[in-house]
Amino acid sequence: MNENSPPEIERDVMEYDVVVVGAGPAGLSFAIRLKQLSPETSVCVIEKGATVGAHILSGAVIEPQPLDALLPGWRDNPPPICVPAKEDEFWMLSKTGQRKLPLPPGMHNTGNFIVSLGALCAWLAPQAEALGVEVFPGFAAAETLHDDSGKVIGVRIGDMGIAKDGEHKPSYTPGIDIHAKVTVLAEGARGSLTKQLVKRFGLDADSDPQSYSIGIKELWQVPEDRVTPGKIVHTLGWPADNHTYGGSFIYHLEGGRVAIGYVSGLDYHDPEYKPWEAFQQWKAHPLIAPLLEGGSIVSAGARAIVTGGWQSLPKVEMPGALLIGDGAGLLNVPKVKGTHQAIKSGMMAAEHLVASQLAPEGFDAKLRGSDVMAELRKVRNIKPGFKKGLWIGMANAAWETVTGGLSPWTLKQSADYKSLDRLGTAEPERDYVQRTLAPRDRLQGVFYASTSHDEDQPIHLKVMDTDVCATTCVEEYDNPCTRFCPAAVYEMVEDASKLHGKRLQINSANCVHCKTCDIKDPYQIINWVTPEGGSGPNYQNL
Repeated sequence: MNENSPPEIERDVMEYDVVVVGAGPAGLSFAIRLKQLSPETSVCVIEKGATVGAHILSGAVIEPQPLDALLPGWRDNPPPICVPAKEDEFWMLSKTGQRKLPLPPGMHNTGNFIVSLGALCAWLAPQAEALGVEVFPGFAAAETLHDDSGKVIGVRIGDMGIAKDGEHKPSYTPGIDIHAKVTVLAEGARGSLTKQLVKRFGLDADSDPQSYSIGIKELWQVPEDRVTPGKIVHTLGWPADNHTYGGSFIYHLEGGRVAIGYVSGLDYHDPEYKPWEAFQQWKAHPLIAPLLEGGSIVSAGARAIVTGGWQSLPKVEMPGALLIGDGAGLLNVPKVKGTHQAIKSGMMAAEHLVASQLAPEGFDAKLRGSDVMAELRKVRNIKPGFKKGLWIGMANAAWETVTGGLSPWTLKQSADYKSLDRLGTAEPERDYVQRTLAPRDRLQGVFYASTSHDEDQPIHLKVMDTDVCATTCVEEYDNPCTRFCPAAVYEMVEDASKLHGKRLQINSANCVHCKTCDIKDPYQIINWVTPEGGSGPNYQNL
């Protein structure tokens, strides 16, 4: 070792048979199933959120069959938010009107349940612990550990107590190393460790690029007589133009509460598009506004959604590790559902590891041969069909639905960051209205997300070359990061020393961990890494 290099930090080491990164539905279902089958196998689950469920955000309507298989008696002791689905509506919106559409087959929700996915995970965690799983919220996995051959042998928890300038504060605590025979990545969409491992092991060499959307969600309290518990409403059309993939959901809960959200495909073309503003516009529509007027927001947040489907599935095994859930990309876009797939993939991974004496090899083939992938194959062409526009996309979706996905072709997916048009090369079709409903800006949305970061910690949004932001990006795209981020993290501030008179400022304390910047940045120079464990949003019932 060079005599001038800093001394190696001594780290505590914890040993387990299996370490799971992420206490979402996939990770917890995996841990529960593994302990059901092999009680002697030691398992820990680490979660970067301060509590289990704090970083979990989804619609969510779930198909209960996988949960029935995992926990057969769960209906006798359901999660705190669990409303049986009773009726479905599907609408096409114009700026001032709406037309009711026939319900697509995959969106019939009879027998399903509206839940808060965060509350569901908080409910699953103690059931895992009762089986002997050790669950550690507030611990962010900062990097994977490898042996000399490159095999994954565990993860390193991020250090705590590092100042913004990199110096150690008096509270400094080095992160521990967790060694395991198998590491299971269940980080959800665009997981930071998953991203590194996909690249390191070339897991996407034989698949299309992954594709994503951003979902922005709010939980509202409204007069109880407006709410029909169990009612599910989805919309297409306005405020998205015909070239932008966008849609919404309204889920009626109990006690006068409704969960609402708007999803924008991150393959949009307009560099000036604002997913946040599209959501606010949608709330002003004549079909939506009467439900919300006079109500109040309880909580809010945003999260990337993985939408690449069958053709974008990377290889899900590597030496010493597996990918499950949305980290693998298992969401069914036409159904607007992924939780059942996450639970099934977690259970399948657990069953595979028990049968193979903790050998990951063979899991990829097992997953690809399962009904999880058969479900995705049937709908593989529906989401990419919308790249040709709304009407062609709907016609294609009808064809794929009627034929059960038996088309002899598979439409290609492309990376979302490549889709932006340069300034002046296309005319956007935004047709917006004056709006009044709160929150009126993104910072109010950040407030309702209850996000929290120690201001004096290293910025976890690593921009490799900020000169690009102040020069090329200004000219080519007018800094889209200032618009696609739902939390106003990225801001161009005045700086006379720069070519165009402005420089990038990163308001990292606002971050709600949605990962949109890591996905949509057209130069791919933003790298989202984990901040201190326990940082970030504290979602309540989202």
